[in-house]
Amino acid sequence: MANGVGRRKFIVGLGGAALGWPLAASAQQTAMPVIGFLHAGAAEQNVQRLAAYRKGLGEAGFVEGQNVAIEFRWADGHNDRLPDMAADLIRRPVAVIATPGSTEAALVAKAATTSIPIVFLTAADPVEIGLVASLNRPGGNVTGVASLNTEIAAKRLGLMRDIEPQAMRYFALVNPTSSLAKPFTKDVATGAASLGIHVEILNASTATEIDAAFAKLPQQPGNVLLVSTDAVFFIRRAQIIALAARHALPVMFDNREYVAAGGLVSYGTDIADMYRQVGVYTGKILKGEKPADLPVMQSAKFEFVINLKTAKALGLTVPENMLLLADEVIE
Repeated sequence: MANGVGRRKFIVGLGGAALGWPLAASAQQTAMPVIGFLHAGAAEQNVQRLAAYRKGLGEAGFVEGQNVAIEFRWADGHNDRLPDMAADLIRRPVAVIATPGSTEAALVAKAATTSIPIVFLTAADPVEIGLVASLNRPGGNVTGVASLNTEIAAKRLGLMRDIEPQAMRYFALVNPTSSLAKPFTKDVATGAASLGIHVEILNASTATEIDAAFAKLPQQPGNVLLVSTDAVFFIRRAQIIALAARHALPVMFDNREYVAAGGLVSYGTDIADMYRQVGVYTGKILKGEKPADLPVMQSAKFEFVINLKTAKALGLTVPENMLLLADEVIE
């Protein structure tokens, strides 16, 4: 009797396990793909940009929490943390790594894996910095969007000269540890030469160094500043804007978010739209398209934004033709 009971229990148990096998297999097959999101900046500084990225994913048919998951890794301005974060995502493993608006993260991700697809958004020429072989045929496991924000320094300098024609000395704030530093300073030098002006470089990569850079500025009026494209500066934009106000310094930024936060003026690509496009490309890859077959997209939309309230606080009268030229005037 005992043996019969034991045999029946074994059969029942085996049947239950057998019923569980296809369910487990089915759950594994329908598991949501995971996106690894790697960024040199901070989450709280990128809320609007993340919304744009999710919008792009939605256009491609993916909604976070419904049919895709996202693992976020934020370096909070500390680029030295990126390699460990990338390695962690690869161990996870993730289906694709997105590095929108973070060139350092894109370079780290590329160095870490040749198999997991990577979708970037960079302000530099992605061919020049080694992310892809060419724009039309990226090759390998990497593709994305190029905003080219480091290549329009001449335009920014020209706009700044028109807004503040009394400017006597031009400065540029650059993060020397960034891969964007070299292309930016090269473009600044070329642009300055074409305009017949000279731009002095101020280096900074930390909050303390940003304070020190502003302290080096001459005390007399007539100075203007360009802030280079960099996640380190973006997450510290409140500090930079406050220092600019304290020094009564007209500053040109690369995107409207600085100006919306109180900066004077910006000229650059529509960053939200770039993030959206990265989301679209991420979705295409999740559907099976290969990065090598997706040409690098280039920005076609630029924004010129002026904050009149800041201009008045600086005692600066913006010429009427500049106001008419602006895509947006914040009052």
